[in-house]
Amino acid sequence: MNGMQIYYNFDDPDEIPLSSFVQDGGYCSILRTVGCIGDSLSSGEFESEDENGNKGYHDYFEYSWGQFLARDCGCKVYNFSRGGMTAKEYMESFAEENGFWDDDKICQAYIIALGVNDMNAGQCVGSAADINLQDRSLNRDTFAGYYGGIVQRLLEKAPKARFFFVTAPQTGNGSKYPEHTRLMHELTEVFPFSYVIDLDRYAPKHDEAFRQRFYMGGHLNAAGYRLTAKQIESYIDFIIRHNMDDFAQIGFVGTPYHNPHYKW
Repeated sequence: MNGMQIYYNFDDPDEIPLSSFVQDGGYCSILRTVGCIGDSLSSGEFESEDENGNKGYHDYFEYSWGQFLARDCGCKVYNFSRGGMTAKEYMESFAEENGFWDDDKICQAYIIALGVNDMNAGQCVGSAADINLQDRSLNRDTFAGYYGGIVQRLLEKAPKARFFFVTAPQTGNGSKYPEHTRLMHELTEVFPFSYVIDLDRYAPKHDEAFRQRFYMGGHLNAAGYRLTAKQIESYIDFIIRHNMDDFAQIGFVGTPYHNPHYKW
C-alpha cells in the first residue's frame, strides 16, 4: 500500500486499550457528530495565578480534548461543558439554559466525562438501581440518578446514539474514584450501545512526573489536553474495532434510514 501502515487488528483478544495511539483519529473518525459532556477538563480550562496568589479559571474550548479530537477526525464536536460542572447541574439547569437538548445539537455519539466535581462535593454516587427506566423524573437524588437522567433525555432525542462513559485516571496513589469507575461499567449494562473509556485502568497515572509535564496548577496544560485527545480517540478506535457490528449503521444514526440485515 505504497508504504502506508494500516491498522487491521480486529480480533486480537490480548490487545488492550491505549497500547498504541492512532493517527488521524483512526476509526473514531466514523463518528461525524460528537457531543462532549463534562466539566473543566472537557473545556480546555487553564489555571492562572496573579502576583497576589489569586487563582483564575478560564475555559479555552479550542484547547479542549474534544476540539483536538475534532481536528484529528475531521468531525463536528460540541463542547457541552463548563468548568465546575456536575451531573446534577447539567441535568437540572445548565443543558436547558444553553440549548443543549435542542434538535440542532443532537449527535451520533456522546462522550460523557462527569463526576470529579460531584465526588469532590460529596454527592452520593449511588448505583444503576437509582435510575427509573420508565420515568426519569423518578430517578433518585444521586450522581447515578442525574448521570442516568442525562443519558435518558438524550436517548429520547437520539435513540440510536452511541455513548462513551469516561472514568478518571489514577493519581500517583492509585484509583481516586473507584466507586465512579464501578458505576460507569454498571451503566453499560443498563443503556444500549454504551461503552467505558476506562482511563482509571489503562491511562498513565497522573503522578508527579506526569503533572510536571502536562499540568498547570490543578488543571491540564495545552499538551495535557492534546494527550487526552489522543487517548480518547485511540480508545474509541479500540472499542469500534472490537465491536464492529455495533457500528455498522453509525452513518444512519439520526436519519430515518436503516438496514435490517445489520445490527443497529
